[in-house]
Amino acid sequence: MSDCIFCKIVNKEIPAEIVYEDDQVMAFKDINPVTPVHILLIPKKHISDLTAITEEDKELIGQIHIAAVKVAEKMGVAEDGFRLVNNCKEHGGQVVFHLHFHLLGGKHLGTKPPA
Repeated sequence: MSDCIFCKIVNKEIPAEIVYEDDQVMAFKDINPVTPVHILLIPKKHISDLTAITEEDKELIGQIHIAAVKVAEKMGVAEDGFRLVNNCKEHGGQVVFHLHFHLLGGKHLGTKPPA
């Protein structure tokens, strides 16, 4: 989608601090982190939100989770733990309508998601 900020990051039209990339997934630092480690993982394919995933996307979703573990290891949070969060649609807190997951870590997160 031409107006999607995450698609523009995938296409290298706008800069991002990329920490991981393969042929299906990209991960980059969030510009407004809520934890010491706050990485966004996105599919390179534009999918608007979690409800738009189809059967043909199941391998892609698996690859995002594999990438999340690699990123957690790279960022030094895999051993102590991290949180992987998806906000779905407006009432779920989604702001950018390109499927993405927040990898949060670098401090004890407790049992409640950060505000």
